[in-house]
Amino acid sequence: MMAVPYTAVGDSLTVGFGAMPGNGFVPVYRGMAERRIGEFVSYENLGINGLTSSELYANMKRSPRFRNSLKEAHIITISIGGNDLIRAAKSASPQNITQNFNKALTECQSNFSGIMQTLGQLKSGSRSSYIVRAVGLYNPYPQVEAATLWVQQFNRYINGYWGGNYAVANIFSSFQGREHELLSFDHLHPNGRGYKVIAEHLHRLGYYPLA
Repeated sequence: MMAVPYTAVGDSLTVGFGAMPGNGFVPVYRGMAERRIGEFVSYENLGINGLTSSELYANMKRSPRFRNSLKEAHIITISIGGNDLIRAAKSASPQNITQNFNKALTECQSNFSGIMQTLGQLKSGSRSSYIVRAVGLYNPYPQVEAATLWVQQFNRYINGYWGGNYAVANIFSSFQGREHELLSFDHLHPNGRGYKVIAEHLHRLGYYPLA
């Protein structure tokens, strides 16, 4: 029996930080994919806590482990950008917050573009069908207007990438106003419930052309 390889790359959301083991979106989504596709889905979780977009881009360019895993994968999920936002928010003073956010947004978008290009190169010789799913951002700082704007602009940017096998799980509105219910004790990361919401969004995007 053939296994369908799934590679998850990204930050602490990919790791599943803030939830009990097995309750991150990666294992939950893997189970949903397996039921829908009707074949065993094996997975490699390459998530790294605190990873920024520039670090993910560097790993995809240089790390043999990342490159080989992504080359083989039929399902790929990417969660990135949250730490870029958090760093911009933490290093900003009220005076330069907009400037800080704008700089971080430009860099993050450029890195995301590089990530997608690198992925395209890794997959260029691929004979098997594959799907790429990006996880849009929710706003962990709902009280900061500049952060809401940042998240919405970043989400708009990653939604602009269009390819038959690429789609984005737009989770922003599912988390908006429900932060207390869907975020864990640190108010930054999802809890088990929040991760299930992310997995469900990914699942609803379908699996064509895999299933």
